[in-house]
Amino acid sequence: MARLTIRLDDAFYDRLVADADSAGMPTATYVRDALEQLDGADPFGFHARFDELHSTVIQMLAIVASDVGARAPESLAKGMEDTRRLLLDRGLVAAEDLPGAGGGRRA
Repeated sequence: MARLTIRLDDAFYDRLVADADSAGMPTATYVRDALEQLDGADPFGFHARFDELHSTVIQMLAIVASDVGARAPESLAKGMEDTRRLLLDRGLVAAEDLPGAGGGRRA
């Protein structure tokens, strides 16, 4: 069996031990059970908040792109090409997923 060592604030550890005692089980078993109950869950909503932030940033960038496109279409085209290159270089998208980069989904 693998072993994991973590450091906890003393007050948090004391509360954890007290909770384990109240449940009538050793602290290690109590912690294992708590971790098993999480099993990939996101009880604090971190990913939901991250998705909301991500959505907001995308909306802001869409507004900026629209404005730049109206004022300086060449600048927008260059920015979009640079973006395509960066996404491809980092492996975040495949060429066939990018419209205007020799790919794009066909309807």
